[in-house]
Amino acid sequence: MSHGASYSGVPAPPRPSGPHALLLSAAPPSASNFTINRRNPRTASSVFGKAIPQKRCFVVAGGLTWVDGVEELMELRQSEEEAPVKVKKRPPLRRGKVYPQLTVPEHIPRPSYVGANISQELHAVRQIHNAEGITGMRAACKLAARVLNFAGTLVKPSVTTNEIDRAVHDMIVEAGAYPSPLGYGGFPKSICTSVNECVCHGLPDSTQLQNGDIINIDVNVFLNGYHGGTSRTFVCGEADKSIKHFLKAAEECLEKGISVCRDGVNYRKIGKKISNLAYFYGYHVVDRFVGHGIGTMLHSEPLILHHANDNPGRMVEGETFTIEPILIMEKAECVTWENGWTTVTEDGSWAAQFEHTVLVTRTGAEILTKL
Repeated sequence: MSHGASYSGVPAPPRPSGPHALLLSAAPPSASNFTINRRNPRTASSVFGKAIPQKRCFVVAGGLTWVDGVEELMELRQSEEEAPVKVKKRPPLRRGKVYPQLTVPEHIPRPSYVGANISQELHAVRQIHNAEGITGMRAACKLAARVLNFAGTLVKPSVTTNEIDRAVHDMIVEAGAYPSPLGYGGFPKSICTSVNECVCHGLPDSTQLQNGDIINIDVNVFLNGYHGGTSRTFVCGEADKSIKHFLKAAEECLEKGISVCRDGVNYRKIGKKISNLAYFYGYHVVDRFVGHGIGTMLHSEPLILHHANDNPGRMVEGETFTIEPILIMEKAECVTWENGWTTVTEDGSWAAQFEHTVLVTRTGAEILTKL
């Protein structure tokens, strides 16, 4: 469940504008007509006098981007495919009927925020686990992953998002867990279902899915005192080539972000990897919503920014957090409906999101929500 201004009151920090910011053109580069203009390597010194490794500046189809060198550029070239094609826009997403929230058996333990019905503050601690905590996180995350897989099987034309919510709710409580979103800051449903131009936090309702729609299903569970969260964007029925390209790019951005994680690495490297690849494909990263620490608390430090940033802080072995970038097909502003949750693109541009919970290790990252 993305951390962002729409439900926590804490917006993501702004994009950097200083001399060390990632440089990208306002118009994103396209994967077609790939051209490279190599300029002279540059070196610089930080304010502490430490040499900054050489970087190279490349013009990618008219867009300016900084990369770590030839190796990263080759990674981008290996990902090169046909340019994304604009999708014929459907009628705007409409507000459906939201049904009363479902009940949870009394014997199932609840998170502390349930019943508070107020906006929740971000916990200013990082969640670093011992062996017992890691075991608890693995169990919660594996359940979340199984539930998400099940939810994906329900995505079919004419099925309503409320029907998906009910089936997922039943599976979670039958496993002895609590659906984490239910009651968080007053959220009335057990999962988030975000269709087409819905960026995130879509409320399950009477909306019927149509052939060719895309839907992100965001699952979070609370099991034996630990939260686990994951999400994926599914296709309803058949999708055209441009949509498949878009979803593949969004999932690959998540994978690239995870690939840099290990003990001692700067958090900001996640955003750099994601934003470089997204812009290369010709898509845009939504910077309003961010990943977050997760464990015995649903949302905590650190905030994981998915765009280029200069935020300080390094990963620590044993900590857990989510990485959950949201990509949109066209650059657009995001607006939140009057329910205070559902956030959509202003111009109807479609959005896609993939999320995993990861555990930082000495040599890399364990993806806890991967089956």
